[in-house]
Amino acid sequence: MTALDRPVGVVVDGDRDARDARKPRPVRRERGVVNFLSHGFLLLWGALTVLPLLWMLVSSFKTNAEIIADPWGLPGALQFDNWARAWTGAHIGRYFLNSAVVVTGSVALTMLMGATAAYVFARYEFRGRQLAYYLFVGGLMFPVFLALVPLFFVVRSAGLFGTWTGLVLVYAAYSLPFTVFFLTAFFRTLPTSVAEAALVDGCGHFRLFFRVMLPMARPGLISVAIFNFLSHWNQFLLPQVLLQGDESKWMLAQGLAALSISQGYAGDYAQLFAGLTIAVIPVLVVYLIFQRQVQSGLTAGQLK
Repeated sequence: MTALDRPVGVVVDGDRDARDARKPRPVRRERGVVNFLSHGFLLLWGALTVLPLLWMLVSSFKTNAEIIADPWGLPGALQFDNWARAWTGAHIGRYFLNSAVVVTGSVALTMLMGATAAYVFARYEFRGRQLAYYLFVGGLMFPVFLALVPLFFVVRSAGLFGTWTGLVLVYAAYSLPFTVFFLTAFFRTLPTSVAEAALVDGCGHFRLFFRVMLPMARPGLISVAIFNFLSHWNQFLLPQVLLQGDESKWMLAQGLAALSISQGYAGDYAQLFAGLTIAVIPVLVVYLIFQRQVQSGLTAGQLK
């Protein structure tokens, strides 16, 4: 029976199936359960991350008696003297400035060398390019603690043991594999038409890299720089091995370790919490300021 021969009002199975297919299907309960579990896990993870930080911040304004008697309670009065004693008495201020100088130099050196190498790997063809790239990337599979002994002798033989210069060079060397790996993939996503137009207009390769390509790669550069900053700022093993002796040159992680040992015996927990809070503040500030840049940098390299 054709559509013309069919009586008016008669519905066949094919029409019913087509009509049912066009109807919106109800949302499955499984999706709701999955969303509930995923959001619940994220809330739990956020609570496990934020609550210890809040407890540390609140404890830094309490007296030692309040911390021992009521560790979960609020302070009766804000004890700003804890921060002053940690900054001056425990020398956290000096260690803070030392870390700021070393981390600034190491991140700047890492980004300069890493961005240059990544741009060459992504944009130029030459013999041995893949081998050199894989040698860089292979450094990601090499844990730092496996190289501590030979690294100790190499730095000492170079006359850089116990110096900030040696620590900056080691920080940059161990951050280059990740930096090159990330930025190489990012530079490959940038449009080649812009670089070709700049070369046609008389722009040299040096100016092309610093005046054209680097500004275009700003999201990726910011993301990698933040990851390197967090890694260098929280580094403890390398300073402990390569920066021994003179306490005036210690990094913040070394100072906090010494403070935790000394104040653990002395019972001055308020000063310890104040020192820990001072060390965490730069990390939180950097994340709060650049969180959108980090998210855009991680996703911008996926689209061309």
